[in-house]
Amino acid sequence: MTPAPSAGGEAKRKKRRRRRPAKPHPQQISASTDATPVDTPAQPLKKAPVKPNTSQYAKRVDEVSAGGLVIDASGTKGLLIGRRDLKDHSRERLLWSLPKGHIELGETPEQAAIREVAEETGIESEISRSLGVIDFWFMAGGKRIHKTVHHYLFKEVGGELAPQISEVDDVGWFPLSEIIEMLAYPDEKKLIAKSGDLIK
Repeated sequence: MTPAPSAGGEAKRKKRRRRRPAKPHPQQISASTDATPVDTPAQPLKKAPVKPNTSQYAKRVDEVSAGGLVIDASGTKGLLIGRRDLKDHSRERLLWSLPKGHIELGETPEQAAIREVAEETGIESEISRSLGVIDFWFMAGGKRIHKTVHHYLFKEVGGELAPQISEVDDVGWFPLSEIIEMLAYPDEKKLIAKSGDLIK
């Protein structure tokens, strides 16, 4: 039996309608090749913990202190305080420095300096002149401390030499010619070195 003309044409038209599958986009190819198999659950990527920069996030604290160098009544010796060096395992080494302490609310730097000298050393004094200001940074208790210290030259007017309990380990009078060598901290050494004649 001869097929109807329309039947053949219908078959040809159906053949023509078959379209080739579209080529995948390059991004789809890379995504499919990197894809995790269906039966394997995807594992989240583990990121290394980020350590915070302590110096960047540490709280800043401003501290202001006052103190200085006391000259004895004879004008030949200077007064220093000694604290034990915590890095010295023998606990015998002392770090010598100028007496000083925090300025309390309502005090001027001069008032605080005279009070701190008396508290730390037992010596009463009066200010002769300013020696200058030192400021520096250090870390303590997870905080960035910016410390400013006002220094003065004093003359002894009374009192008895005695270290402040729990604050100072020793106090002493030293020849003015030895003061710079005795001081443990570079900033204080420089301050006294550039002060010229300390007796005037």
